[in-house]
Amino acid sequence: MPSDTTTPLDTVSHGRTLPAADTLLSVRNLKKVYSTDGGDIEAVRDLTFDLGKNELTCLVGPSGSGKTTLLKCIAGLLAPTSGEVVLDGKTVTAPPKKMAVVFQEYGRSLFPWLRVAENVELPLKNAGMPKAERQALVAEALENVGLDHVPRSYPWQLSGGMQQRVAIARAIAYQPEVLLMDEPFAAVDAQTRADLEDLVRRVRKSLGLSVLFVTHDIDESVYLGERVIMLSSSPTVVQEDLIVDLPEDRDQLNTRSLPRFTELRHHVYEQIQLAKKGFRPDAATRT
Repeated sequence: MPSDTTTPLDTVSHGRTLPAADTLLSVRNLKKVYSTDGGDIEAVRDLTFDLGKNELTCLVGPSGSGKTTLLKCIAGLLAPTSGEVVLDGKTVTAPPKKMAVVFQEYGRSLFPWLRVAENVELPLKNAGMPKAERQALVAEALENVGLDHVPRSYPWQLSGGMQQRVAIARAIAYQPEVLLMDEPFAAVDAQTRADLEDLVRRVRKSLGLSVLFVTHDIDESVYLGERVIMLSSSPTVVQEDLIVDLPEDRDQLNTRSLPRFTELRHHVYEQIQLAKKGFRPDAATRT
């Protein structure tokens, strides 16, 4: 791999950091330890990286590597044991207004007795936003995800892919600066997944969002991301922070057939296999 696309594993176990003017979200020396009857369990050991403005970054790692724990800490849903998360210069201690989360189990996040538009509107209503403003944002969000033709349908009348579009619409209607997505396409079929991947790239670009996208799918991480942050096995550190130097404009057929896509996919897969075998960049740093 070219030297300018990776963080050398033998010198640094942190992700990429950015100048303050270019940084929207910072994770600094984040650690999370769970206390159980059987003793302490260290889920996240030491994570540092920055997310830039209007950037789409993917997080991948072996199963059980702490990806969801990390996302919950970033979202203010879980307090870290040490370290901090900073959004727009302010430490995150509770769910911030400038951040929205889309979870994997979209069906459970939608209220079946509310129509599509009402589901999208709910967070805005709870925030006390005036009705006219709410309705305008809901209409815009549904148009952005291609659901402006079903605002009065109920979630159970829609396909799985359409339900996930409702969840995405609800998140972007809230007008966040950062969108966190926790394996949001894991439960849909391959064709729907491809359509939703393109939707996320399009919405991120048109709305100027920064997206942190957790996935188990290596091909998805390379196709979606401008960066892929690879996590080690638990307790988690950054194994590598990879710049994805593919063209900005991507499509499912041509992009995935590029030799560079194959090279990047192979590299990410190789690193995940190393993580599964217990490779630790923090251990490499000490030797």
